[in-house]
Amino acid sequence: MAESQSREISLPAALLIWAGVVLLATSYGLYLGLHGPRFTVALGVAAGLFAFEFFLAVRCVREAVQGFLMGSGGNLAPLLPLLAALIYTVILTGDWRLALAGAAYAILPALLLAGAKGKPPGAWEDYASVALIWAPVEFHWMHRVFPYPPVLSHSLSILMALGTGTAAFLLVRRLDGVGYSLDWRRGFTAIIVLHFLIFAAIAIPLGLKMHFLFWAPSLKRLRALPLSAVGILYFTAWPEEFLFRGLLQNCFSGTLKNSWLGLIAASAIFGLSHILHTPYPNWKYVLLATIAGLFYGHLWMRTRSLLPGALVHGLVDISWHLLFR
Repeated sequence: MAESQSREISLPAALLIWAGVVLLATSYGLYLGLHGPRFTVALGVAAGLFAFEFFLAVRCVREAVQGFLMGSGGNLAPLLPLLAALIYTVILTGDWRLALAGAAYAILPALLLAGAKGKPPGAWEDYASVALIWAPVEFHWMHRVFPYPPVLSHSLSILMALGTGTAAFLLVRRLDGVGYSLDWRRGFTAIIVLHFLIFAAIAIPLGLKMHFLFWAPSLKRLRALPLSAVGILYFTAWPEEFLFRGLLQNCFSGTLKNSWLGLIAASAIFGLSHILHTPYPNWKYVLLATIAGLFYGHLWMRTRSLLPGALVHGLVDISWHLLFR
């Protein structure tokens, strides 16, 4: 699409969104009874990681950071995730083994990808780096690195993973075609609504027929919608679209030399990533998630942007949260 048809988020707007999310997280922590220096450190690390990955989706910021890092070849990019992991582990755990694990997690993918600069998507280093970033989160190993506060351990792990991934793939590797940008283009509204409605028309009857979904709208969940929506969009939909569409589908399309085969491969892996949900093995969830992945991935194919797929992904999860169990 032409640049004139694209509206990018401004830096002041991004700052307001970032501040709003941090304020909401602070309020939620205080509501849960969290306070004191430990909570301040955990919140500061989370806010710093969130700023790093969120502002990289603002084109002017990303281009400025890439220009600043050009002299180092981008190799300084992992310093912020590394610093975040060290601050957290040294201050809050005092365990040198956790500090070493966090440091290795932040640095190893970038070191691996430094040798893949200039290669088209689908180099072996790409897949190895995705595995290094994804597996510790998927199997909850990163929860040990970020144990406090327990209720936010998963969110901190996701922030660390996304920070490590953006540093490695966007700033060191500079992988082509990821679509990591918060810009709105002509036609986005129609294609988002269309994909959401068609998926809902397929997934809801199928989910009810398989007894995976049960109609159970909740007023309590509706009251918690603002917090739930922020959590789903920023800590589920956007990170997963970055991983499965911007990275994996992008790389599979290059390796297989076919965009449709790349879509199918990434969607199958996206589906299988849900197999560990109870009751294990959850093949019903795998099937529905694979179908969802086809819709999200098709949006990425059509737009070459993560935003439409992330919004449909978020709408699907929010609808499920409100209306079903």
